[in-house]
Amino acid sequence: MAREATGVIMGYRLGGGRQYAQSVLVKLVSVDPKEAGVFVGGIAVYRDKHGNTYKGRVLRLHGKRNGVVEVRFKPHLPGQAIGGLVTVRK
Repeated sequence: MAREATGVIMGYRLGGGRQYAQSVLVKLVSVDPKEAGVFVGGIAVYRDKHGNTYKGRVLRLHGKRNGVVEVRFKPHLPGQAIGGLVTVRK
């Protein structure tokens, strides 16, 4: 059963005084926060205004029940992507 969700890019993953540019935090807004774990292992797609497509994989949940997941993109997302919309499929 294929599921799809929409999310908002919150920012890069931070820790230990550094920024991890390959990992971003995505808040899934179109699903119940308790069901965000279903999308772990899924594919996230971001399209910018120039038509460029960035694909990433949902790695894990970030927090317990807030609906935020960690996504690793290749190539890395530019800073202008923060606040943009992402489509996540499982």
